[in-house]
Amino acid sequence: MTPFRIDIPQADLDDLRDRLSRTRWPRQLPGDGWSRGVPVDYLRDLVDHWAGGYDWRAQEARLNRFPQFVTGIDGLDVHFLHVRSPEPDALPLILTHGWPNSFVEFVDLIGPLTDPRAYGADPAHAFHVVVPSVPGFGFSQAPPRTGFTVDRVARMWAELMARLGYDRYGTQGGDLGAYIAPAVAAADPEHVVGVHIDGGFGFPTEADVPDMNDAERAEWQMMQQWMSGGVDHHALLRAAPQTFAYAWNDSPVGLLAWLINKFKEFSITVDTPEQAIDRDLMLTNASLYWFTGTSGSSSWPMYDRVTLAEDGGFAWPKGQNRVPSGVYGGGSALMRRLAERDNKIVHWPEGNSGGHFVAMEVPQDHAADIRAFFGMLR
Repeated sequence: MTPFRIDIPQADLDDLRDRLSRTRWPRQLPGDGWSRGVPVDYLRDLVDHWAGGYDWRAQEARLNRFPQFVTGIDGLDVHFLHVRSPEPDALPLILTHGWPNSFVEFVDLIGPLTDPRAYGADPAHAFHVVVPSVPGFGFSQAPPRTGFTVDRVARMWAELMARLGYDRYGTQGGDLGAYIAPAVAAADPEHVVGVHIDGGFGFPTEADVPDMNDAERAEWQMMQQWMSGGVDHHALLRAAPQTFAYAWNDSPVGLLAWLINKFKEFSITVDTPEQAIDRDLMLTNASLYWFTGTSGSSSWPMYDRVTLAEDGGFAWPKGQNRVPSGVYGGGSALMRRLAERDNKIVHWPEGNSGGHFVAMEVPQDHAADIRAFFGMLR
């Protein structure tokens, strides 16, 4: 394992600012608010801050305060953070980020998990935290060919934890991480004590409709309306990720617009993303995509159809029955019934705060829920 430190060349920062200053802005299309996508005035203001107010070097120094390493696993170089707790009996925990995110997703969560005493929580519920960058994201090498799978990532994560000397550990994730976290348990049930995800277990599909009662069918119809909104990034990135990557890799404003559009759609509890997530944190995530040139390679979960069911439709994470599972954002009785088909659900809270990006939106609440779940399994 090779120690790693982020050190973006100054020439790359100068190039970014130059490209931002030469943006060829489009006209604002007619329509209200975000109905046609990211509004021009909104993005101009964010880009002005990226070019003039945002300090990458300060954010780089913040990221470098976490011990980082690169190691080769299954033919790929994997970048990861490894932050040990000051508590000697801490439980190892591997966190997996989602899309369109990166390891930056967890920067505000790591402290409350590794050192709960410093945040007013019980030190007996501390964690040694491992945060790998998924292959194709950030500083982790991209898959060299198609056919890459969640199960392969899961086996890589199990190997990583073994190399770190952890023979008993938990796994956690949201978004793409909600697919990978249970797959780690399926790949390594002898060592994984539990699986915690942000949400996704138990969402119904068309195949579940015949067995629903009238109330559940009504709930299903409401879910359909909610899920039909926004840009279908799964379909876009299955169809032509290379085509979109030309624009994202050449225009930082184009890249930022795409990422912010998804942050807006996924930040379901607020009107604009920065009302839930610090905008410098969003810009750090965007900067990481830009500097590493991974806007295209991070699309592999979509073009390799990670989220498709056997019939070609969208598939939510199913989970596994080998070890206990918990969810930050549970759901209705229907969802719990469906979740329990494939999981040993032992933690299903209702009313937790936050939206899709809970690790960035409400890191203290997220940490508390993770501690509550794994506290039952220690």
